[in-house]
Amino acid sequence: MKKGPLLLIAVLLSTCLVPETASGMTGAPVYGYKVVSVYPHDRDAFTQGLFFEDGFLYEGTGLYGRSELRKVELKTGKVLRSYRLPDRFFGEGITQWEDKIIQLSWREKEGFVYEKEDFGLVRKFSYETEGWGLTRDDKRLIMSDGSPYLHFLDPQTFKETGRIEVTDKGVPVANLNELEYVKGRIYANVWQTSRIAIISPETGLVEAWLDLSGLVHELGALPDADVLNGIAYDNEHDRLFVTGKFWPKLFEIRIVPVR
Repeated sequence: MKKGPLLLIAVLLSTCLVPETASGMTGAPVYGYKVVSVYPHDRDAFTQGLFFEDGFLYEGTGLYGRSELRKVELKTGKVLRSYRLPDRFFGEGITQWEDKIIQLSWREKEGFVYEKEDFGLVRKFSYETEGWGLTRDDKRLIMSDGSPYLHFLDPQTFKETGRIEVTDKGVPVANLNELEYVKGRIYANVWQTSRIAIISPETGLVEAWLDLSGLVHELGALPDADVLNGIAYDNEHDRLFVTGKFWPKLFEIRIVPVR
């Protein structure tokens, strides 16, 4: 999400934080990364949702008056198609279900269903919590709301069918944001950090952490760049992509052990 002094204060005061050890990291194993390729990314995109399908990136952006759904060419970063949300909506996570794209809004508690082919708006739906991140497995949608909980939704009715609490060594992990389903695990950006939690969808346990703090240095001196946010997985070619809000680059990375 989101930025601003009140939200940041809320994060700092939260009791549901990532547990830390003497090393400054968490109880679950921590992995690093290797940059495989770097692609251009729109510097004006406040990235809220991301997925990869059929050779293209699909991106949801946020901020009131600037929120969009986009189809993006990977190699050039060129926006090939876009849909602008009404100004009263703050766009959030996106995912695909069959031939549709689903997009959340933040505090408006309203979601949108589009035709994937032309971004034609098909229907709207509502939910009870805030909307942050969105992904899917083969049977259901998976939504985050900024809390330690992930909500499972029926992809036809959008009714909640279950939920799990995400924990690391028994401590709830709050501020779960953008989501991606990768090889049977849920990858979740943790807002205001440079880490991705790798989560078991059955138990909610954080099985590992991916530390991407070094990517900030890859960006260079960019004072307006915001936090890491945006995970996309190319299932066909086993490629993992990450970016951030107002980042001019999108990185293809490979996960590696930390020595």
